[in-house]
Amino acid sequence: MITMHGIEKKYELGGSVVHALDHIDLTIETGAFVSIIGPSGSGKSTLMNMMGCLDKPDAGQYTLGGSRIDRLKDRELADIRNQKIGFIFQNFNLLGKLTAVENVELPLIYRGVKSKERRTRAMECLMRVGLEERAAHLPSQLSGGQQQRVAIARALAGEPQILLADEPTGALDSKTSEEIMRLLTELNDNGRTIVLITHDLHVARKAKRTVSIRDGRLQEGEHI
Repeated sequence: MITMHGIEKKYELGGSVVHALDHIDLTIETGAFVSIIGPSGSGKSTLMNMMGCLDKPDAGQYTLGGSRIDRLKDRELADIRNQKIGFIFQNFNLLGKLTAVENVELPLIYRGVKSKERRTRAMECLMRVGLEERAAHLPSQLSGGQQQRVAIARALAGEPQILLADEPTGALDSKTSEEIMRLLTELNDNGRTIVLITHDLHVARKAKRTVSIRDGRLQEGEHI
């Protein structure tokens, strides 16, 4: 599914060069559930952006689902994001004036899916996360956990090859966090490939495999 070899990303900061990603080698198989854990400034957000085709490496090779990402142009990267990747964010990123089902429909609009099919698929995704009865509610009428379930449904709508979850429990209380992690585990048990970015060791341990990042370098296991 994902193969990274020798990935580097550098930034200039205050006259010095910061190695945000320093010769990253990482392989993630189809159907895996991997957590990437690290403190603030460790490089995990940069790595997330790279995996999500939001940025390209300065050096190295990145292959996602058979496509060499490091060779693609910006328009091609946008197509990969829309077709192969589902994103789940800490702050949900729902549009406040749209209902739950309308938010879930958004990636299907970008794909040009017709209205009737779009609504059917969006409702199916809400059913998968147990929120079909909240389809007509606005985000402001939903709890934090319900909003994150809508965000997960939206991520699933385009049937992506991989789900990238960036601190998906960071804005939630501990009980709701457990519910969201159970849902992600169920999705993985049903064959979905999931990569989870977190700073929380308790959350990271819910995955089947944990990788640590510090100073732009990866280590297998919980070395934080």
